[in-house]
Amino acid sequence: MPHRRDFLKFLAASPLLTEFSAFAQEVEATIGERLTNPSEVINVFEMEAIAREKIPPAHFGYLATGVDGDITLRANRAGFTRFQIRPRRLVDVSQPDLSVNVLGAEARSPIFLCPVGSHGAFHPEAERGVARAAAAKGHHMILSTQSSTPIEAVVAARGAPIWFQLYPTDRWEYTVAMLQRAEAAGSTAVCLTIDLPAGRNTETSQVLTRQDTRTCSNCHTGQAKPIFEGLNMRGVGLNDPSLTWNVIARMKEVTDMKVLIKGIEVGADAALAVQNGADGIVVSNHGGRAIESDRGTIECLPEIANAVNGRIPIIIDGGFRRGSDVYKALAMGASAVGIGRPYIWGLGAFGQAGVERVLDLLNRELLITMQGSGTPTIDSIGPDYVLDAGYRVPRGRLGRELF
Repeated sequence: MPHRRDFLKFLAASPLLTEFSAFAQEVEATIGERLTNPSEVINVFEMEAIAREKIPPAHFGYLATGVDGDITLRANRAGFTRFQIRPRRLVDVSQPDLSVNVLGAEARSPIFLCPVGSHGAFHPEAERGVARAAAAKGHHMILSTQSSTPIEAVVAARGAPIWFQLYPTDRWEYTVAMLQRAEAAGSTAVCLTIDLPAGRNTETSQVLTRQDTRTCSNCHTGQAKPIFEGLNMRGVGLNDPSLTWNVIARMKEVTDMKVLIKGIEVGADAALAVQNGADGIVVSNHGGRAIESDRGTIECLPEIANAVNGRIPIIIDGGFRRGSDVYKALAMGASAVGIGRPYIWGLGAFGQAGVERVLDLLNRELLITMQGSGTPTIDSIGPDYVLDAGYRVPRGRLGRELF
């Protein structure tokens, strides 16, 4: 235990992660020992602190890292300070409704569980626990190519169709094999990730790996992820740097799933996605893990929404930690909002129950924001309810909400 606390103190003080003193105080008080029931957690930041204590250092580093100096990771949070909510009053909000239907995926909330790889690194319940939480709370789920659990088992645990996130290998026949397996398992859409054509430089992950004294082979067997079963992945790259926009048409030739393009950050690419037949797009910088652009995804949304002009759904992820963050994105043209790290914090802290608590917290905050702003339904949230103030809080000044 003393070694673990030394690691947490290092983590709290590390300039690679954050400068927030509030978290350092929580570490000293060992919040995970004080809050032993997920119902006691009051926001996702407390859930993060508990998860930090329970998840092994190297695994938490994989989750927490951005790229290079983590500037874009911070920009994802800081970007929300540019936009202000403009609430309206004396509107009947007595019967609020958070439900959405995106490309046939019906959900009781616009907050989607976006793909995060290797859930088994954070809790034994892994993707099954997340899928059960999604089912219990009525949220849609997108499963990672790097899932620890076979897609068939995840679909069974959710009891309803999911979407599949696809890393395109540099062997097309393997890409086709994964598409066909996902469709056969019950996936109704595929989100093609296009933002990692040449790898990435994850320094924070490397730093935290150094703090982990465990033997890596204790939890890594070297076996391929379940989606690659039957495929010889030796020498096969997970990303194909030769891909161009014709990949959308090629995918539609081999699958009936809806095709979404994940990793769009500028309006020109959004327009090309529509032009080339994409059924939807995901505005994403891979949680600040693609390139160091110093631009938050919420800052990318206005030009993308303008380029799409309502022709296809827009989903956005990156830095969403409050219901008010979700509200701003919906007002600016998003059809749904994806979260990644927050539900994994819940998983790492308490398993399925922790994921459910994270969803409850965010939905409650979103509901309060909707009713307080005079917008009882998702469709009633529009551009008149948000103002671009044109500034950001300087780096390192956002307190414990940086992540």
